[in-house]
Amino acid sequence: MRRIVFIMLTVLFCPLLPVLAQSLDNTVKQRLTDFFKNYQTSHADIGTCKLDHFVLDHEKRTLQVYASPSFGYQPFTEETTSAIYRLITQSLPGPVNYYQITIYADGMPIDNLIPNAFRKKKDTDRQYKNISYHGNLWVENLSRPYEITRGLKGTHLAVWQSHGMFYKIDRNEWRWQRPRLFGTTEDLFTQSFVVPYLIPMLENAGAIVFTPRERNWQRQEVIVDNNTCPAGSQYLEVNYKKCRWTNAPAPGFAQRYSVYPDNHNPFADGTARMITTQTKPEKAFAEWIPDIPEKGKYAVYVSYQTLPESVSDAKYLVFHNGGVTEFRINQQMGGGTWVYLGTFEFDKGCNDYGMVVLSNESKEQGVVSADAVRFGGGMGNIERGGSVSGMPRYLEGARYWAQWAGMPYPVYSKSNGTNDYNDDINTRSLMTNYLSGGSVFNPAEKGLKVPFEMTLGFHSDAGFKTADQLVGTLGIYTTGFNEGRLNCGISRYASRDLADMVLTGLKRDIDARFGVNWQRRSMWNRNYSETRLPAVPSMI
Repeated sequence: MRRIVFIMLTVLFCPLLPVLAQSLDNTVKQRLTDFFKNYQTSHADIGTCKLDHFVLDHEKRTLQVYASPSFGYQPFTEETTSAIYRLITQSLPGPVNYYQITIYADGMPIDNLIPNAFRKKKDTDRQYKNISYHGNLWVENLSRPYEITRGLKGTHLAVWQSHGMFYKIDRNEWRWQRPRLFGTTEDLFTQSFVVPYLIPMLENAGAIVFTPRERNWQRQEVIVDNNTCPAGSQYLEVNYKKCRWTNAPAPGFAQRYSVYPDNHNPFADGTARMITTQTKPEKAFAEWIPDIPEKGKYAVYVSYQTLPESVSDAKYLVFHNGGVTEFRINQQMGGGTWVYLGTFEFDKGCNDYGMVVLSNESKEQGVVSADAVRFGGGMGNIERGGSVSGMPRYLEGARYWAQWAGMPYPVYSKSNGTNDYNDDINTRSLMTNYLSGGSVFNPAEKGLKVPFEMTLGFHSDAGFKTADQLVGTLGIYTTGFNEGRLNCGISRYASRDLADMVLTGLKRDIDARFGVNWQRRSMWNRNYSETRLPAVPSMI
């Protein structure tokens, strides 16, 4: 009898099972739709979220939930992630709320969007792991009155201040890249943060900071070189016994022109010098003594050639109004371009307390190389459309500084001279990549072996809102490029970690310092050149 009843019930209810399952699926869809429609977070301004789709498998008892991109704009921590899972589980009907649920945003389970710094179980796929640089730094100030032992000690970074003046070919004019707004333009405004504050802060924390734009606001410029030395300035060499200065096998800098046409490299117009090293101090050296046109603060850039026998501890002394500052330069990297040492005050004229000295003293057996030394930022001297910008070099875009700094043409003009606007945007990343090529963080690319670990571009959006409110900070990164990998093989989601940590730190510090509720905006995973092209973790 029981068997007959069971068979009858099976016959009655089997046709209803698909209907019941469909009804359950519709309920799940409605609950998830409502959850994301009503979702709000106090941690970031992410706009409206939506349910993209879901995959419900009753046989395996699993539910995969895919949210709209805006849901991934927020920061995730272990606490907030647990709360999201709990709220979604509570909103679902039984028995689905007992299924294995996975929530996806930004192409990943939200558990994997928690930065490594804020999680217990680390994602090693986005860590450098065994990849690290252990040699001498590119530039090291040995006269620093304190020793940096933690923080950013020994970290090489690339940081830039967004846009600059460029030549617009179709209008045959030099112009700003961003509109005039509130009495300024983004081309000018971001420099007021990056140059006097952000870069020095990072340097004081121990970082070696490169920027692909001129950083010195000094309009004057004096270049002292073994090939072309301006009147009043002096280049001197002192030999010692068998240690004698000779021409290096690679070409060097020479300023043959006052204005440079497109695709002309000043670092291929002259010669560089070299000398064998010795352990005895101050025996053989080269001196660059500028004739400073007016008293003021001048950036000091040196240059040299990286040769097979170059040493990593070339000794430079900068004599200036504040005394003497000693630098150790690793000439095994970064040859054939301007290498920034620092900004110092110099008196007007030519004197023995305003100069740069390179000694052949070294703990290593090899050679040191000497080329031009540049004092001051100077005026733009790259000709486009028959004219120069007429502006100080620091106001121009990265494209023009890269040419003056000896970069290969494809680095600063992917367009072959047809679109300076796009070229400038790309130059910021491509110049950094070229400098880092051959380093442990960018091993496959040809370049100058400077071990940059990350890049950051600082922008100001160049927009406004009619409401009187804080707009806040937006972070942008890119994962959808090069099969999701950076050049050393780690996951591009390391860039999301970087963006998340920077935005988190900014809000925390601004809130604490100024007593305001600083607005944290979204984190966008977008296809921007400045976050797509860099070989290392990057954000803007």
